[in-house]
Amino acid sequence: MPVYHHPTPIGTAIITEEDGYVKAISVTGDDRPENAEAPTKVMMMAVKQLDEYFAGKRLIFDMPLKPEGTKFQQEVWQHLQTIPFGSTVTYTQQSKQMQQPLAIRAIAAANGKNKLWIVIPCHRVIGASGELTGYAGEIWRKKWLLEHEAKIAGIGQLSLSL
Repeated sequence: MPVYHHPTPIGTAIITEEDGYVKAISVTGDDRPENAEAPTKVMMMAVKQLDEYFAGKRLIFDMPLKPEGTKFQQEVWQHLQTIPFGSTVTYTQQSKQMQQPLAIRAIAAANGKNKLWIVIPCHRVIGASGELTGYAGEIWRKKWLLEHEAKIAGIGQLSLSL
């Protein structure tokens, strides 16, 4: 699987491609390692769209994705993509919107298995009292992403708890 490293304002994006689909995007604080090979066409599409997102010029991603997970995880990730740019929902709201009000923990666990950070926006799900919880990319990145989206969406300053 080809892997490409790309700098972003919140760290180095690690983009993994398989069979013409973006399989994973994560962000690390490590310095950007040298890329061993040139990026594929799909990786360049991901880089372009991430750059547009960080520049405030892209609200929706449309690159070809290949998230791998159970049927339930796929449903949860599909739902995450319906949360509007600049908005947040709580884990409880997400479970109710998915018509599975008793599955809060399972839905939260599926959010945590999302390997397509930013693109499948698990960062838009917050705790019941507005606290920022459950982000594999570190809470400060979740806060940064939410504040970035609020600013672009014209919502203004969010009151986010760490």
